Amino acid sequence: MNGAELREALRHEMAAVVPPPPLDSAAALGTARRVRARRRTGWACAGSAAVVLAVAGGAAIGTAGAGIPGTGGVGPAAAGPRPIPGPSGKTAEPWPTGPDGRPQEDRTAKAGARYDQAVRLLDQLISVVPAGYAVPENPAGGSDDPPRSSQASFEEKVNGVDVWRYTSAAAVARGDRTGRVLVEVYTRGNRLPTEPCALTREFWGMQGQCQVVTVGATKVGVVVRPTTDRRFEQWSAYRHPDGVVTFVAQAPTFGSPRQGLAELPFTVPQLATLAMDERFHLQ
Repeated sequence: MNGAELREALRHEMAAVVPPPPLDSAAALGTARRVRARRRTGWACAGSAAVVLAVAGGAAIGTAGAGIPGTGGVGPAAAGPRPIPGPSGKTAEPWPTGPDGRPQEDRTAKAGARYDQAVRLLDQLISVVPAGYAVPENPAGGSDDPPRSSQASFEEKVNGVDVWRYTSAAAVARGDRTGRVLVEVYTRGNRLPTEPCALTREFWGMQGQCQVVTVGATKVGVVVRPTTDRRFEQWSAYRHPDGVVTFVAQAPTFGSPRQGLAELPFTVPQLATLAMDERFHLQ
């Protein structure tokens, strides 16, 4: 085949090929826009899922960290006796039986013999307030921190024995100044220490300068000055021969510190003697 024949054959083949349709610029632009929109939607969904996962994870961490130092949670305030978590600390046994024959709903007795014991303890505490001091009545509308209060709380079961804690407190006023006195009793079977000052320092976990005061032939621990925790200024402790423990405490303030008592109601020897008082020896 010579050159002329080759060129003729090529022209014949090209004429037989169907030419592509002309380029539609508007259609091409629309297709490109749809592809770009689908890509943006995909990234938005992925971003939303990541945000949801991050928020859920943060919420889980926040919930798990509640009450744990360093996680932003708020721990319990040290406003009173250190609680024991549930009956016998770890077991699933029910709360003690109430006067209706059914287990209590929580640690505190709302009625019955234990409740009545705490009320009687308050009456006995008021009866030993020195002359010259008044004990204000609770306001008719109630109060978050009433001048008079009493409570009976189940602590734990030790070797088959239910240990209860009775706490009663009363504000004491002289003129326009007010302080507070308190009695707390742990029934027999408790695991509190025996040594006088070791026992005294167990009161609400507070620490302070302790003295051993002799009452007759008995040694009684008395904290005469607290360290950093000043919820009470002085307190005494005594373990009765049957194992019952009594704490007696006093503070110069109730409510406003500027309206506190000029002097405490009881002397140190009186505070020691009150810890041994049979009126505060409960079961």
